[in-house]
Order: sequence, then structure tokens, then C-alpha cells
Amino acid sequence: MTGIKMFDFNRTYQFPFKYDIPNYTKQYLLKKSIYRRFFKFFKRYVYILFRSQKKLEVFSILPSYKKILWINISAPSLGDSIMDLSSRVMLLQKKIDLFTDIKNQNIYKDDEIFTNVFSNIKDIQKNKYDLVILDSYSTRSIKIKSLIAPKTPYVGMFGYFNGPEVNRILFSFFQMDNLLGNKLTNDKLINIAKNFITISKHDQLIVNEIVPKNYIAIVLGGEWEYKTYKKWDEVIEKILSYNEGLDIVLLGSDNAIITSHQIINFFAQHNFYNFTSKLTFNQTVEVIRKSKILLCCDGGLFHGATAVNANIVSLLARLKPDMLLTKNTPSQSLYNDENVNKISVSEVLSKYHEAFNLSDSRPQDE
Repeated sequence: MTGIKMFDFNRTYQFPFKYDIPNYTKQYLLKKSIYRRFFKFFKRYVYILFRSQKKLEVFSILPSYKKILWINISAPSLGDSIMDLSSRVMLLQKKIDLFTDIKNQNIYKDDEIFTNVFSNIKDIQKNKYDLVILDSYSTRSIKIKSLIAPKTPYVGMFGYFNGPEVNRILFSFFQMDNLLGNKLTNDKLINIAKNFITISKHDQLIVNEIVPKNYIAIVLGGEWEYKTYKKWDEVIEKILSYNEGLDIVLLGSDNAIITSHQIINFFAQHNFYNFTSKLTFNQTVEVIRKSKILLCCDGGLFHGATAVNANIVSLLARLKPDMLLTKNTPSQSLYNDENVNKISVSEVLSKYHEAFNLSDSRPQDE
């Protein structure tokens, strides 16, 4: 077995590209001992050797690589997937297939960039590719790659980089540019970096039939306690006191159903449009796209909203706005170091009014 190079270990916390982006690397290195970090790296390094993949690693996407498979499986949350795959718009001249988590597959089924989308290894093993893009060098990603394309060269997006929080949209664009030969300047990359999602005409027509003409949307619920706002009823009460006839659309997944019914029952005299857990992710993003304002916390729908240029008031915790947004993904953002519930109702309303005043002057995304 070849010796482990210190350079490879350094890749666990050093950017693979020449520019800097918002990150919490210093904080991470202070909290995690070098022994724990090295053990995780060592396990990945050895597993790559075990799977006979070490010599297949390359560091460029050459013009000769026409047919490419992108494996995006290490961070299966909707938001991470949207951010990590955002730079696919830089590969328009290639034929790109995607292998991803089954719960994310439908998000990309109508994608303008991906030709085919897979979530089952058996459906893809007979396909031939010139190159594989790996989201990271996690043992899971390496195993899938070795089963689908055991002798195909691969490049890494995050590669060995593991642990530190970063702005994942900027990381995706800067690393893609690095792999393509550093063709763009820092300013140019910042100017183009944004999330991207394709909403099919079919989904647009479905949504157009069920939403009111003018409305605001609120995303309820949440997967994580510290990112789940529990004072939406107070916000709604104040908003309705300003505009009693305002149409309000309630959105969210299964974890928002109970909260949506509680709000509807509490405001029995008001007519809500309750779409919680009733639409696909892409259809829900289309509802957001057509809204006057979206109120939400960090989550999959927040990232979907940034991909369609929605007018967003976002409540964020632990990750500051510059870690989640870019120049092209603006939001009226509120932030707390610990928990979104430490953000006051008055602060939310203040940002809401700012967004409301801006809404008529903003071009709707097409």
C-alpha cells in the first residue's frame, strides 16, 4: 500500500480552488481534534485504495469528457442537494446524468441540464461514461462509483474536504470552475453563482389553477427544532390586522400538517389555502415563485425559493446569511446564533414590510 501523503490529509480542510468563500473552517478545526479528523480521512483513503479507485482520480474536466455521471448522494437533504448541484449550469456542453437519493430524484426529472436521473444502481450499471463527478469521497459515494463505473476516472467536488461548514453554492461554482481550468475570475463566479431548478410546464399549469391571484406564502414546520419557528400564528395575526382580506398560502411537508390545521382553526374567519404535504416539491416551489412574499426558515423550500428568484423573508440560525445566500440569491434575512425562535415577531414584521414594499418593483422570475 502506498504511503499516505500529508497533502491528501490537508485536503480535508483546505479549499481545492484558489479563491476564498464564506466558511467556518477555523471554528471547526478548533472543535475537532486532529486525531478524529485524521481517522475519518484515513478510513476514506484506505477505502479508496481497497476499491481500486486511487489511480483513477483526476483533477480536471477535459473537453474530451463528453458523457459524465454526477453522483450526488453524501448529503441527501433537499437544500444541500440543490446547492451542491447548482454549478451544473456550467456543463451545458456535456451530456450529464445524475445519480442521487431516491427522495431527491423527482426534483430533477424535468431538469434542463441532466439527461437522465437515477437512484437505483441496477438501472445504470450498463451505462458507459467518460468521467464521474463525485460529490465527496465518503465511503458510500466511493462504493456506488466503484459499482457503477469501476474503471472510469473521477473528479471530486468536495473530495476529501469534510467537516467545515461553507457556502455550498459558492463552493460548487468555484470548484467546478477549478475543474474546468480556472476560466472565470472571482468576480465573475460571484456574479453567476446561484441555485437552479427547472419547473415543468405541467407543474406550472397545475399550480396556476389552484392559487389565488395575489398572495403571500408561509412555510410551516421544520426538520430541526432550532430551525422551526413556533410564532407564525402571532405573525399572521399581525399581518391580518393590517390587511384582513390578504390571501395566505400555507406550505410545508408532513411535519407542518398539524401546525397548519391549528392556524386554520385559530383564524376560523379567514380563508387560507392549505397546501401542506399536498404538492410535489417542484409544484410547491412554483407556488412560491408566484407568491408576493415568502416567509420561511432555512430548509429545502427556502433553497428552492432562491432558485426561482422569490421575494423571501428568511429566518436563519447558526449559519449566517452569507453562508446560505449569494449575490444572486437575495433575501430579507433575520439571524440568531442559536435558534430562530429567539427572533421576535416584531423583527419578522419589519422585514415583511420591507419585502412587501419591494414586491411591486421586483421582476417575477420566468
